[in-house]
Amino acid sequence: MTASERSLRADARRNRESVLDAASELFAQRGDAVQMDEIAERAGLGVGTLYRHFADKQALLAAIIGRRFETMTALARSAEEVEDPWAAFETLLFGYLESAQTDAAFRFAMLGPEEPNWDDIAALKTEFSTITEGIVRRAISTGRLRNDFLNGDFALITRGAMANMTGTGDWRRYVTLVLDGIRDADADL
Repeated sequence: MTASERSLRADARRNRESVLDAASELFAQRGDAVQMDEIAERAGLGVGTLYRHFADKQALLAAIIGRRFETMTALARSAEEVEDPWAAFETLLFGYLESAQTDAAFRFAMLGPEEPNWDDIAALKTEFSTITEGIVRRAISTGRLRNDFLNGDFALITRGAMANMTGTGDWRRYVTLVLDGIRDADADL
């Protein structure tokens, strides 16, 4: 929870959470076709209340991502504690994707046509990225992960896997194939 969220009154927090819950349901069902007035109606609130919390759809998408990033950051901290560098990387990657699998609205927010307003969740994104970078550096420094792997590659892998979480997409197979490609071929596994 961000500092601005903590400072909200209890009723304002409830309204904000109602909007996020309604938006999550609707985005998961209908994607980008959802309109702000539909979200307000589903939340049982007026459109003005929705706009007091979220200036536009990009701010709403960022808040959905922010809510999931709190969980993702906790997962990253747990992965950071795993002693084996490769196991830490796999723990982070699979934990992230398993969490995303259960959250269609998060996947839509990350992959959809509208770019979220990252400024609204910069601190959460930075914290997650810092932990991820440490896990990646540790795996590279011990020769378990190829040395040309970049932190941005983590996002590419997760987005590719999330794109395959619909229908019959087998994202775990996709990730296993990718891991075979990024594991340092000279590492003694």
